[in-house]
Amino acid sequence: MDVLANNDWRRRRTVPTVDAELDLVVEDADSGFCGAVVGFEFGAVVLEDRHGKRRNFPLEPAAFLLDGEPVTLTRPAAAVHPQQRKITSSGSIAVAGHTARVARRSRIWVEGIHDAALVERIWGHDLRVEGVVVEPLDGIDELGAAVTAFHPGPVARLGVLVDHLVPNSKESRLVGNIRSPYVLITGHPYVDVWQAVKPAAVGIREWPVIPPGRPWKEGVCEALGVAEPADMWRRILASVSTYRDVETPLINAVERLIDFVTEPDEDID
Repeated sequence: MDVLANNDWRRRRTVPTVDAELDLVVEDADSGFCGAVVGFEFGAVVLEDRHGKRRNFPLEPAAFLLDGEPVTLTRPAAAVHPQQRKITSSGSIAVAGHTARVARRSRIWVEGIHDAALVERIWGHDLRVEGVVVEPLDGIDELGAAVTAFHPGPVARLGVLVDHLVPNSKESRLVGNIRSPYVLITGHPYVDVWQAVKPAAVGIREWPVIPPGRPWKEGVCEALGVAEPADMWRRILASVSTYRDVETPLINAVERLIDFVTEPDEDID
């Protein structure tokens, strides 16, 4: 499912409300993650897919699909609390006593060091458990050549996270010709990964609007009265502690990449 798709339909139509009973199988409408209800954590429903992976999803209106139809899930009045577990910054169940797995040949690429640091901040535990290495690129202008040199294949899959991946953008044109069953490119609509952090987490009302043609980070710093981009980045990163501090499109994009590079080989079409 396209994480950049317009979700206005949710507000325009009336959808039924369904109790999130244990073992009810639903699909998250944004990410496509499908699983059975296994409990609740911090006000979110916990779904477990057929591979045993668990994810937390907020109980938002029309956020799920049941038998292909949109529904709003509610927590049953007599919902049983799951056994106390440690929750990671990404909302997954922490694997106690686990040491980092030997790195897979598969990789996740991101556009720069800020993207890599933010992904590590939220998904670091998950990535170490799965043995997935995140590598920063210096932009995506040479992405096609880099993918060719990587030689993606059944045991060396490649996931790529792209900033500002919206229709008719430079980024969409650069990735448009990359087609391989072993490469998945996802993205978010924000000009820079900074903007994927919720303004409230950073302590601002909204991200400043910077005119086209002007360096975005420098414009943001000037608008917010910050001397240097490095100072602003330290402030942003320090404000992020869990997935709740970043926007949903970024969460969905990264989760899809992790799923892709860790799926069994036979699940690739």
